[in-house]
Amino acid sequence: MTGSELAWTPPPYAAPDRFSEHEVTVGTGPLAVPGTMSVPRGRTPGPGVVLLAGGGPFDRDETSGPNKPLKDLAWGLAGRGTTVLRFDKATFAHRDAAAASDLTMTQEYVPHAVDAVALLRRHRSVDPERVFVLGHSMGGKVAPAVSAAAPTVAGLVIMAGDTQPMHHAAVRVVSYLATVLPDQVPPAAVETFRQQAALVDSADLTPSTPAADLPFGLSAPYWLELRDYDPVAIAAGLGKPMLILQGGRDYQVTVADDLVRWRTGLAGRPEADIRVYEADNHLFFPGAGPSTPAEYGTPQHVDPAVIADIAHWLGCDEL
Repeated sequence: MTGSELAWTPPPYAAPDRFSEHEVTVGTGPLAVPGTMSVPRGRTPGPGVVLLAGGGPFDRDETSGPNKPLKDLAWGLAGRGTTVLRFDKATFAHRDAAAASDLTMTQEYVPHAVDAVALLRRHRSVDPERVFVLGHSMGGKVAPAVSAAAPTVAGLVIMAGDTQPMHHAAVRVVSYLATVLPDQVPPAAVETFRQQAALVDSADLTPSTPAADLPFGLSAPYWLELRDYDPVAIAAGLGKPMLILQGGRDYQVTVADDLVRWRTGLAGRPEADIRVYEADNHLFFPGAGPSTPAEYGTPQHVDPAVIADIAHWLGCDEL
């Protein structure tokens, strides 16, 4: 049985008898998407959390092979008294949206996230003054922009939020993979990413630059926005509580290349709580040795210490 054929099973820390789930619709019009709300049973109104997946056309669970890290988070937090809303990205639910020539990160994330915040604030199980946004990877990168667009957001949880310019990170990551997986990632792949990153940096990048010439086939408007997007500067201007989490074994978003910018830009700010989980990879799965993509194909769950720390930070960690 391959990794993709293995079924997800609840993590040991999940307590499904403590919450219920129901379907919701996030957004309006032709790009509305389906989502799931996890609601604690029999509690007074408490915190609510909107989950944002990483870059790419992810479903509401951020399914990666047999793993569902956002479902781990939802079940782990809901069992501890937090109402959690997760939803399919528009680029997953509406495949044509992913190929749009004018797609930007803001368009991909912010409108649906703002609507999700509003949905949680109206729900009977949620204290409307305690709605948070939790983003993973690119979801963490965009979380400060979501909070800027939805001022009612009480705070942010940023998990492996990248701060290094993404086209530079792409070169770094593919270079790393060429080192640990030389049979799978040839030197030509590294050179292609170098050329694409150079184009993103150059004055030659215009809205009409073909997506095929750019990293990951993303549109030129996407890269033009990303070039000027600084999540740390936006976060610093919010003045809101932030819990910033990083895996020590993460090769996609790293302590040296990404977390350092959070630490520097938010230095001396008591509202920023930064923590590193030395054994965790990009999906916050514990392990040992150098991390590789093969780890994502093995059934695992988000580190229980991460779940416990987030719940405690939200002020809702009862089991």
